[in-house]
Order: sequence, then structure tokens, then C-alpha cells
Amino acid sequence: MLNLYTRRRIVNATGLLVSMLAMAFGLFWLIWILWTLFEHGLTALGPVVFSQMTPPPGSSGGLLNAIAGTLMMTLVGTLVGTPIGILAGTYLAEFGHRGWLAPVTRFINDVLLSAPSIVIGLFVYEVYVVHVKHFSGWAGAIALSIIVIPIVIRTTENMLRLIPNTLREAAAALGAPQWKIVNFVTLRAARAGIITGVMLAIARISGETAPLLFTALNNQFWNSDMDKPMANLPVVIFQFAMSPYEDWQQLAWAGALLITLSVLTLNILARVLFRQSATTH
Repeated sequence: MLNLYTRRRIVNATGLLVSMLAMAFGLFWLIWILWTLFEHGLTALGPVVFSQMTPPPGSSGGLLNAIAGTLMMTLVGTLVGTPIGILAGTYLAEFGHRGWLAPVTRFINDVLLSAPSIVIGLFVYEVYVVHVKHFSGWAGAIALSIIVIPIVIRTTENMLRLIPNTLREAAAALGAPQWKIVNFVTLRAARAGIITGVMLAIARISGETAPLLFTALNNQFWNSDMDKPMANLPVVIFQFAMSPYEDWQQLAWAGALLITLSVLTLNILARVLFRQSATTH
């Protein structure tokens, strides 16, 4: 009969083996997906993709208008959502220990974090697009900003809560009012973590398709007027990948690779910044 130590070693080895097999199973599919994406995307990626508009079927073209539209709507959505998220997260971390407003805000924020993006797109369609009677880049930016806000709120609150209270007490002992403590002590100490949250939010919205289908829709031509339908990479990928035309499918692979590389870059930068902020504290 095995003794207790031997049985524990067997159980430990079995658990470790099962965990490694599960990790290998997940990595296998991830590597396969990335390999397929790079195999098809790299062959379709070239200077034409960044210099020409989306083409009609049967002709060559690129993704210039879709790339520009994605950048514009992502920039506007980030500029709108980031200040709101930072201010709300600061309130929850620094002033939300009393009253009913903070728990309600956290609950709503949790709902927004878990809400499907298509629901947000339908909401913006109902409250904005229906009233102005046309799709537009502004509507897409509004939908993206609503996705940004809860991510930034959660990250800002968590980063501020990691700041030691001794820093706040030291500033208060010097006679600094609370607004100065928040602005010049806690927010500066949590700056790297907050920037990390913003970059994660940008990575999240850069590949969103469902909200833009109901708000910005698409545009085959160059358009810098955000009050009109605007081309964007996620919707172009969706439409081109579903088409029977091979040239469109190749552009869809190129667009998918561009979004994947951008999200990968943002996530790497976010992790580097987060690690630096963690080592600093």
C-alpha cells in the first residue's frame, strides 16, 4: 500500500501532466490560427494595401480608406472614453468609500464590461443613428467610447487602490488638500498602470465589428467626414471574407493580419508598462 507521501507525489504529477496537456491543447489551436493568418496575410500584404482604396470585385486595390477610418474612429472613441473612465475610476478609488453612488457605479460598470458589443451597437443605433437618420463615423466613435469607458474605469480604480496610503498620509501631513493629493501624488504614481488600461481598451475596440455594423456601416470610397458612413477594417474584413471574390478574400486576410499585429503590439506594450509600474511600487 502506498504511503501518503508517494500518493501525494502521484497526484501532483498527474495534475501537472493534465495541466500541461491542457495548455498544449490550447496553444496548438492558437498557433494553428496564427500560422494560417500569417500564411495568408503576409502574401496579401504589400504597399498597395496602404496606398489604394477598397476595390470593386475583379480589380486590384487596398485598404487605405478602411485603415484611415479605423484610426479616426478609434482615436475619437479613445479621446472621449478615456477622460470619463479616468475621472470615474478616480472617484471610485479616492472618494467612493461612502454613499450609494459608488456601489451603483461599480454595478453599472460591471454590466457594461460584460455586455456584448453588439448590444452597445444596437443602443447607439437606437439613440443616435435613428434620430439623425444616417450612419456615420461619429456614431461608430460613440459606440467605441462606450466600450472604452468601463475598461478604463476598472483599471484606474484598481491601479489607484494599489497606491500605499502612506503616500496620501504624507502629502496630507504637509498640508496638501485632497484634490492636490489626487492630482499630484496618487494619479502620478498610478500613471503607468492607467496608461496600460487605456492601451488595453484601444486593443479591444480596434477589432470590434458588431458595433460598427449598426453605426458607421462602411464606405467604398475615401471619406474624412465623420458625419457620413465611414469605412473601417473590421467591417471590411467581415464583408470581404464573406464574398465569393478571391481578391476581396486576400484583402480580408491582409486586414485581419494588420489588426492582429496592432493588438499584439498594444498588448505587449501594456504588459511592459504594467511590469515596470509593478516593479516601481
